[in-house]
Amino acid sequence: MGGSWGRLCGVWLVLQAWGAFAQERPGGTPDAGLPVPTEVELHRTDAGFALEAPPPGDAGTEPVFVPPSLREDSPARYPPELAAEQVMGSVRLELLVDEAGEVESATLVEGVHPLLNEAALHAAPGLRFVPATLDGQPVPVRLGFEYRFEAPRLEAVPAGDGGTGPALAPVTLKGLVRAKGNRRPLPGAVLVSEAAPDAPVETDVAGRFEARWPPGPQWVRVTSPGHKPLGFKENVRPGETLEVVYGLEPLVLNPYETVVRGDRERTEVSRVTLHDAELREVPGTLGDPFRVVMLLPGVGSMLSGVAYPVVRGSQPSSTGYFLDGVRVPILFHLFLGPAVLHPDFIDTIDFYPGTPPPQYGRLMGGAINGRLSRPRDDRVHGSVYADFINAGFFIEYPFQSTGTNVSLAGRYSYTPWVVAIAANAIQDPPPPGRKNDKLVLDFWDYQARVEQKVGRGQTRLFAFGSSDTFGEEAQDALGSTALQTILFHRVDLRHQHPLGPGQLEAGVTWGLDRLGVVSRDPDERTEFHVDNLTFSARARYDMKVSERLSLRAGADLDHTRANVQAFFPETDDDGVTRDRVIDAPVSLGLFTGAYGELLWQPAERWTVVPGLRLDNYHLSPRINRFAVEPRLSVRHALMEDLTLKAGAGLFHQAPTTLISLPVVDVAGLEYGLQQGLQFSLGAEWRGWEAFEVGLDVYVNPMLRTVELTPFSGDSFDEDDIRDPVDDDDDVGRPELPDLTRHGLAYGLEVLIRRPLGGAWFGWLSYTLQRSTRFTRFTRHDAQGSELGEVEKNLPFVFDQTHILNLVVSRKFGSNWTLGGVVHFNTGRPEAGQLGSQTQREGVVDGRPGWVEVDRDQVDRLPSFFRFDVRLSRSWAYETFTLEAYLDMLNVTIRKEVVGFDYLGGFGRPLVKEAIGVPVVLPILGVKGRY
Repeated sequence: MGGSWGRLCGVWLVLQAWGAFAQERPGGTPDAGLPVPTEVELHRTDAGFALEAPPPGDAGTEPVFVPPSLREDSPARYPPELAAEQVMGSVRLELLVDEAGEVESATLVEGVHPLLNEAALHAAPGLRFVPATLDGQPVPVRLGFEYRFEAPRLEAVPAGDGGTGPALAPVTLKGLVRAKGNRRPLPGAVLVSEAAPDAPVETDVAGRFEARWPPGPQWVRVTSPGHKPLGFKENVRPGETLEVVYGLEPLVLNPYETVVRGDRERTEVSRVTLHDAELREVPGTLGDPFRVVMLLPGVGSMLSGVAYPVVRGSQPSSTGYFLDGVRVPILFHLFLGPAVLHPDFIDTIDFYPGTPPPQYGRLMGGAINGRLSRPRDDRVHGSVYADFINAGFFIEYPFQSTGTNVSLAGRYSYTPWVVAIAANAIQDPPPPGRKNDKLVLDFWDYQARVEQKVGRGQTRLFAFGSSDTFGEEAQDALGSTALQTILFHRVDLRHQHPLGPGQLEAGVTWGLDRLGVVSRDPDERTEFHVDNLTFSARARYDMKVSERLSLRAGADLDHTRANVQAFFPETDDDGVTRDRVIDAPVSLGLFTGAYGELLWQPAERWTVVPGLRLDNYHLSPRINRFAVEPRLSVRHALMEDLTLKAGAGLFHQAPTTLISLPVVDVAGLEYGLQQGLQFSLGAEWRGWEAFEVGLDVYVNPMLRTVELTPFSGDSFDEDDIRDPVDDDDDVGRPELPDLTRHGLAYGLEVLIRRPLGGAWFGWLSYTLQRSTRFTRFTRHDAQGSELGEVEKNLPFVFDQTHILNLVVSRKFGSNWTLGGVVHFNTGRPEAGQLGSQTQREGVVDGRPGWVEVDRDQVDRLPSFFRFDVRLSRSWAYETFTLEAYLDMLNVTIRKEVVGFDYLGGFGRPLVKEAIGVPVVLPILGVKGRY
């Protein structure tokens, strides 16, 4: 290496042996008799690097320590700005090399010049070492590393040109080398001109270069690792400097890069974190990050294509959805469509199938938290996409002068509108005097974020919302209108700031949920909507108490107020019809909670996390519920790549319906709280070919369940239950749920995962789960006559015993990507709570007919198999990339049976017909990224 390159003269190693021995030996302290390796040197030779070590001592009782050796060099570039000053010297660094031989950190020990120091620090992370070993086991070490810089030779300027001696030749070509498509600068790119083949030039950390080549026409060849080399024809005129921008096409667009930026210390028993392509390129998910959760272990479904997860056999509403800790009221458009958040706003998703951390409170099931993408401050970023379902955009603009970043996103679904037009077009025109109605399906969503640096802290304002309208709309005076609207808005303001020894985060959230119904016909008109206003506040503080003890504590408050407005015509005594307006409060609730969690490492390989959460549920005027939830998780690193884990906790939640709805969740508090325990035991293994294997066994005793109709099972008579609100007036009250129910969920979950990195990613998940409820039902004889009531533990309506998912996505040449998903699940019980109830051929009124079997004798629905495919092709242009994709759910067009029709009887043949249609979603779309 010479010229403007930094030259590596030698490498010196000072190994922190005491720290390495203390980490590996029991008790954390070194043995007094162990020798400390002193200085070890690496010298460059013609054959590579040769190691010279001190003479070994008595190896009979000593540990065997093998120092690291340099495996891959990373030269430092001489800054061209210093060439005229001829600055030379050696920069000494201290490197922390981990067990894999990677440079974890580089620290300046002795510098020469700020630019030389920066060049050395920039190059050092690219060094690769054969790891040091202690008794054959890789260990981290600290070592010294030295870069020696020599200034490039100066060219003489002829005396006739006014020269006074040696000087740099003038710059003839300068510019920027960047990647096509994403416009990222390419540091370390090499440029070679045919006019000066012995004078290559390398780009700096910002991708910029300056060349001093002879003027005239010449070919310039540009190369960079991971990109296609290109040649450019340039004509450099004498006495001028030509400025250019070169774009190199990546060999692989959007590669499956190993993600480390979002990884956090794992303290939970069960957590799966997905990143990047794992969220957006999984077949059958429409590119929607939250739909990917349906393919993880522990997750069942109500129906294929419906993305509300059934976690460990619980109701879908038992699982909470969060966005950076903010509860999302409705996750999917029209309960079935894409999520209400633009995919490019999501950076990672954390899925907790059981025993979630205490900050996720008031839940009986799992938790799903989407974390917003981090603002990028280098330049403007954006994307636009369109497919058969919707179109959307995302734009991010940094104001570098003020440290402000603004992001906007939105989506609108035009396809339901097109489908509605087609459906209405194929209908025959109504005859005169008959109504003419139009099908309406409409939804949209938006997101906006402003992030600002404030001193050492960060402030963020984030607003998001969605709207869904569906039903029929009259087209003339004879028609009828029946529309329903579901709408919500959220505005969240939060601030993070270092405080004392830790970090404080505080935030407030304002929200509006609206459920509206409009019904009009020629004779009557009714309109009402329910508004649910919410105000939330929260605070969290994380601090490190000592080297082995950390504290996490926080509190949250949710205030909710529901109000009903109704408009309907009313005729008074004078025969005049006027609009009557009713504006009345429905519910007023206040939920407060506080939690604390200690992260304790009593020994090097042990992590113990005890926690406690306290919650108060208050529903005005007289309902007050208090819950205490202790939690504990333990992790033990049995070996370097094998960790055992266990956890337990007590959980509470307000009564639930099928899907969480405003007002309904709050009003159900009059029936008391649900209560359940969660116990988990498992192991995690990381090793072979970068695969990760996870195994979890869980048992969840449900001490008290209040799962409201239509899935609560048989109900009591009201005489059997004391009404906590009104013991005297039962007029107009709905059927009360069985308040004595309890249940049990247990199972096994396996996840074999190949994370991002290389040409492919994927996972195999298998779930064995059982979910039962203690149920009271009526026993019948063969003719259907009642014999009495029976109580038994029966399979829950969402019980699916076996669930298997195989996900694979691979990149091929020419930027083609192909992925597939195989899904299999066994059927739910045909118990009549979500569809039909099993019937047998019998005798009804003396003739052959269908007779319902008792609840403990019902069949299970048939198993279901599904295959999904995603195929895409990407192109890189100078400043943007374009991707075309085909994503198809249920390529085999298989029908999932959700029930049976039992036809015939009364003299007609008995026929049993399956109910179900194949849910097939072929999505063809394009997406451009800038």
